[in-house]
Amino acid sequence: MSALLPVEVPPSLTEQAVAALRREILTTRLLPGETLSEAAAAQLLNLGKAPVRAALARLAEEGLVQAVPRRGWIVSLVTIRDIHEVFDLRLLLEPEAARRAAGRVDAEALRRLDNVCACGYRPEDEDSTQTFLGANKAFHVAVAELAGNNRLARQIDRLLDESTRMLTLGLRARDRTGEMAHEHHELIEAMALGRAEDAAVIMHQQVLASRTMVLEALTSPHSNTVI
Repeated sequence: MSALLPVEVPPSLTEQAVAALRREILTTRLLPGETLSEAAAAQLLNLGKAPVRAALARLAEEGLVQAVPRRGWIVSLVTIRDIHEVFDLRLLLEPEAARRAAGRVDAEALRRLDNVCACGYRPEDEDSTQTFLGANKAFHVAVAELAGNNRLARQIDRLLDESTRMLTLGLRARDRTGEMAHEHHELIEAMALGRAEDAAVIMHQQVLASRTMVLEALTSPHSNTVI
């Protein structure tokens, strides 16, 4: 008797709304500080108000939106404190993940990470920016997963979602994608050779440089982003 195949359950309307709105916020198509009504969100997503209302409540728990009396919802601002908190946690967790991943990179995983590094980027192309940042997140999540601690990988995955919005804003002022790709290659080599301390140092330097880029971009006198 053949084993039953698992049945894939399609995402609910609320889950679809959460995923779509989260993507709009993280890619800054919905800008920090932008007001969003349930009716406008429902029209944007071509969904009913009930799943959109539930989705916005979920996103409020994640800190991506805030309810404003008589105004609906507002996309949460990106503050200096947010940047420091997110990147401070990344600096605590990701170097340790890279240290643990060293020596555990097989040839297949190495090729996958290398392909992520090769992702193209054109600063004038918004879709290209998001493709690059999606690939960058995939790279960091892959490193975290190679560390062998599922909870660590999940925490890093969530932090990377938060930092994606910050990096989107930062890349508008300074293109650091070439440096990031080079750092990825250095990190892959260190992990493949089992150089755990080198891998941790490279990861720390990369996360620190990304935080510096974001802070410089958002505190520049020419920045039009409210923080």
